[in-house]
Amino acid sequence: MDRVLFVTLSLVVFITPVTSSTSGLRSVTKAQILGFEWKNCGAPEAPAVLKTLTVSPDPISIPGDLQASASGTTSVELAAPLAVNVTLEKEVAGFWVKVPCVEEVGSCHYKDVCDLLTQLIPPGQDCPEPLHTYGLPCRCPFKAGSYSLPPSDFDLPVMDLPSWLTNGDYRVQGVLGSRDRELGCLKLSLSLRSD
Repeated sequence: MDRVLFVTLSLVVFITPVTSSTSGLRSVTKAQILGFEWKNCGAPEAPAVLKTLTVSPDPISIPGDLQASASGTTSVELAAPLAVNVTLEKEVAGFWVKVPCVEEVGSCHYKDVCDLLTQLIPPGQDCPEPLHTYGLPCRCPFKAGSYSLPPSDFDLPVMDLPSWLTNGDYRVQGVLGSRDRELGCLKLSLSLRSD
């Protein structure tokens, strides 16, 4: 479960801008993410729950090195279609403003994260490290059970971001669901500083 939420959030925050249309994207040679925080926002009986998520250092430099660990559980199998509703808000003059969905980035509805994962990591291809080393799945279905990613190092490359995704404070909420049933919810908050 932790991999689904972690990968989903990675898609929203990092990967989706890179795979979107190139119009309106700007290359970010140096950026920092500060004050990264998270919490579950689902119902107490939600089947999918992130138990722990730690990232360091603070601030996170892009490009740069990131260390992350996570653990979570799911009491149900997570299989296609696995939808995610993302709400992205930016603080503007003391108010939180909802960022619309532009080129599949922002407050968007993703009909099937399983399909996105299959596009990123085609069947027959090994899961990327460190998932492969720890025997963690990277494609649907994700069986019911507990998942754990020990502290692992990741290399964050230079990336392209939408021109409207500028310096500021952001809140992101991702709601995971299947067949009109909410399976889990996660909220993130962070500050983005880029050149």
